[in-house]
Amino acid sequence: MRHHGSLSKDAETNEAAWEAARGATWGAAKWGAFSAVAGAVAFAFSPVYRSLTVQFKVYIQMSGMIVGSMVEADKRMLAYEHRVRHQKRLARDMEVWRRYEEDFEKRGTPGVGGEGNVKGTEPEV
Repeated sequence: MRHHGSLSKDAETNEAAWEAARGATWGAAKWGAFSAVAGAVAFAFSPVYRSLTVQFKVYIQMSGMIVGSMVEADKRMLAYEHRVRHQKRLARDMEVWRRYEEDFEKRGTPGVGGEGNVKGTEPEV
């Protein structure tokens, strides 16, 4: 069970939070730019958009930025989770392989772990 303030000591959780924050920042900027361009086009061609209040135009702009930040943060978190799981799976598989090699080396099997060649597998000259 976690105690109060213990999340600050969990490196994986902190890295995941920073990855989500970077994604949210990038998504807000990207979708905010798109919303600004869409707002400028709407202002140029739509009398309905021009008649809206400034507050509602800001709300529309912020809505685009918020949706973009959520989408990009989620995308980054899923990619981060996939990357971490892959690294953990590789580490686990490497440990199993290391134990497998140690077991063969204890039995005196030649050619395992880079020591010597197995009979009949010498490189051709």
